[in-house]
Amino acid sequence: MELSVSQKKQLRRMAHHLKPVVIIGHKGLSSTVLAAVEEGLGHHELLKVRLGGVERAERDRITASLIEATGAERVQRIGFTVTLYRRNAANPKITLGD
Repeated sequence: MELSVSQKKQLRRMAHHLKPVVIIGHKGLSSTVLAAVEEGLGHHELLKVRLGGVERAERDRITASLIEATGAERVQRIGFTVTLYRRNAANPKITLGD
């Protein structure tokens, strides 16, 4: 699902107050971390992930891997924090306009 500009704007507003649920350290993306991201997206649909201790190119690679593995959409990335969204088909919690 490709998010429109207005939908991303809406999700950014909703995510503003959220704290990162998953923190990825210098060891990078592991199966345990991926499982935590999957669980978080399943419960909340909108999730912040902190990418700490790695260079910018590595953050880009980890973000791309997360998106590919989970099927989520990137809402935004600011510095070390990426915001992801994946609609829960069985029980959607967020209603997107537009």
